[in-house]
Amino acid sequence: MKIQDIQAIQSLLATPKKIAIIPHRNPDGDAMGSTLGLYHFLIKNNHQTTVISPNEFPDFLAWLPGSETVQVFEKDQENCTKILKEADIVFTLDFNAFHRVGEMEKVLETLETTYIMIDHHQKPDDYATYIYSDTSFGSTCEMVYNFISFFDKKDQIDKTIGTCIYTGILTDSGSFRFPNTTGNTHRIVAELIDLGVENTQIPNLLFDNSSYNRLQLLGKALQNLKVIPEHKTSYITLTQEELNSFNYVKGDTEGIVNYGLSIKGILFTAIFIENKDEKIIKISFRSQGGFDVNEFAREHFNGGGHRNAAGGKSLTSMEETINKFETLVKNLTL
Repeated sequence: MKIQDIQAIQSLLATPKKIAIIPHRNPDGDAMGSTLGLYHFLIKNNHQTTVISPNEFPDFLAWLPGSETVQVFEKDQENCTKILKEADIVFTLDFNAFHRVGEMEKVLETLETTYIMIDHHQKPDDYATYIYSDTSFGSTCEMVYNFISFFDKKDQIDKTIGTCIYTGILTDSGSFRFPNTTGNTHRIVAELIDLGVENTQIPNLLFDNSSYNRLQLLGKALQNLKVIPEHKTSYITLTQEELNSFNYVKGDTEGIVNYGLSIKGILFTAIFIENKDEKIIKISFRSQGGFDVNEFAREHFNGGGHRNAAGGKSLTSMEETINKFETLVKNLTL
């Protein structure tokens, strides 16, 4: 981040402000961890701060400290809009384009406020006054740790802030397996553990806290797993009817896509999840090695993300979407 931007932000934050912090729609561990970590830091520095999530966040993140204070735009648009309009500063974390927040986009486009972006995805839009954007980081949470350090306030990172930051680093690094996990990532994590962050308990809360229905849904997803061995590709489908039959709740499909990469010889995988309410097929892509799923998602499925992890969507039926995907895969060199 530019020194002059750091100095300008430091000047802005020198006196108490009304601040809103926003993650992307369908927030994951990194989105919630980064927003809540920054929330606790700003509260410590006497700012009137509110985290506003575009929609409900998954139940497996509801233990995060401060999660009970999060306002949900879809549940209370009037109050959330009021908070946004009154904010002196709006932080946007773990996304870099307004369309990632769904209905809230209409409000954000009208605000005359100071936007500060902290994000690690490619090709940021230019809406922010100050931009901290770097695709070399594996998580936005790691960037929030650095952001706090820019102001010589690393000593304010306590167990509460550290717990939020650790959660996002853990989830967005694929439990420290993804390529953007660096030595510095581990050094930050070591510092957080030294602060008392419960590194053995957090994975249990995140990954070993499933409902019976979620495990049954996982079983169905694995039954639906298809493999295209000659193209080193696999994919999973879940229809709306299948989701309903296992009483699906938000977060139940989190991480299922990764099972497709656990097959020997598979370098590219995807999961296609039908949402009849929104009339879309939600897609997640994962890869190992050099295949860039970010470019694949951007070019073919109106999405994007990272080199080895990206998302997209399709507005056609599940059958048409799968036919398109299989046709595209046959022309790939993996």
